[in-house]
Amino acid sequence: MSKKQRTLRRKTTFYTHFFFRKFPALPYILKWLCISIIIGLLVGTASAGFLQSLEWATTFRENHIWLIALLPVAGFLIGLLYHYFGKEVEAGNNLLIDSIHDPKEIIPFKMAPFVYLGTIITHFFGGSAGREGTAVQMAGAISDQLSKPFRLDRNERKILLTAAIAAGFGSVFGTPLAGAVFGLEVFLIGRIRYHAIFPAFAAAIFADLTTNLWNVKHTHYHIDLIPKLEFLPVVYSVLAGIVFGICAATFSRVIHWAGSVFKSRIKYPPLRPVIGGIIIALAVFVMGTTRYIGLGVPVILESFEKQLPLYDFALKMIFTIVTLSAGFKGGEVTPLFFIGATLGSALSLFIPLPFGLLAGMGFVAVFAGATNTPLACMLMGIELFGAECGVYVAIACVVSYLLSGHNSIYTRQRIGEAKNRRYESERDSAISDL
Repeated sequence: MSKKQRTLRRKTTFYTHFFFRKFPALPYILKWLCISIIIGLLVGTASAGFLQSLEWATTFRENHIWLIALLPVAGFLIGLLYHYFGKEVEAGNNLLIDSIHDPKEIIPFKMAPFVYLGTIITHFFGGSAGREGTAVQMAGAISDQLSKPFRLDRNERKILLTAAIAAGFGSVFGTPLAGAVFGLEVFLIGRIRYHAIFPAFAAAIFADLTTNLWNVKHTHYHIDLIPKLEFLPVVYSVLAGIVFGICAATFSRVIHWAGSVFKSRIKYPPLRPVIGGIIIALAVFVMGTTRYIGLGVPVILESFEKQLPLYDFALKMIFTIVTLSAGFKGGEVTPLFFIGATLGSALSLFIPLPFGLLAGMGFVAVFAGATNTPLACMLMGIELFGAECGVYVAIACVVSYLLSGHNSIYTRQRIGEAKNRRYESERDSAISDL
């Protein structure tokens, strides 16, 4: 190496060190920007493929209603798949939350294809389930494979999994801001750990952009009438939030109770979805409608257009609880959107607010109460329905969050900041474990 080259190298090294001392966050930003872009591309593509498959499965089922009679057989196949080949990934979202709290082994990649197949089969044959759980599990399983190539340590894996959850949630619903905050909120009730804020937002945004590049369309919702912000509408919003919180707590408690009943009464796991499938299929054919199976997006849209009857939300709750507690795959979130939106629309019988606004409030507030993620749900309401309804949505989400207690559809959530003093000791124990 010549003297000139050595001098140039020394100068380059000096200016590089000086630059990084001036901007110490830059290495962190560059590293996680690179990882977030990769997560966004992979997860966004996976979500796009999943959403397209889900749309095809739903359309095909609605054109061939007789397929619902095969739901018990489909349930048996899903049960066999997980019982013999997927026990280590059966915990689903709870496995991801556990891995954020206490990272151990890399999440097996097979979680992604297993939950994808299980969910598509569930919807194809008429189960009542959602899509959030599948998108998040696929995102977590795919993204965690980056831990070894990037040589991520224990704390960095926590950040990686948080970003993956944000990317999966944001891309499947077309709400990147809500997805980012959901990833930060979901694993610890009442607290947000800001160490992952940049990767979470970056991954969610890139994943959403990637899904859009694949020309996947998300459902659009519209609230026709939003009243002026005054005292009485605020009071009515609080009352609605109370109802939404009670509904959320009821759903969380009953789905866990139903799951324990299936496990205690039916010892052989593959038979549980068979029984659940028989119940769902018989109910569909007896009632003569497919209104309460699948995602239920048409009914959600209907709740914004007219006042719906009170029984819609109750029947969807029953169909979803039986489906998921029996062992079928999918998420709880879209059914919670259905339950909340139809309940809100029906509440306009008693609460003098526009049914469209109440539907929008219920859409996110029941979800907020059932997952303990009020900030993410506020942002989701604004992203989906517009900023004009933001205050009403926020009131409903906060009240629902407080009224739902520490119940959650995710059993592995820990309490970071208790909602009341009764849970202070449980909170301190959770924090000490982190």
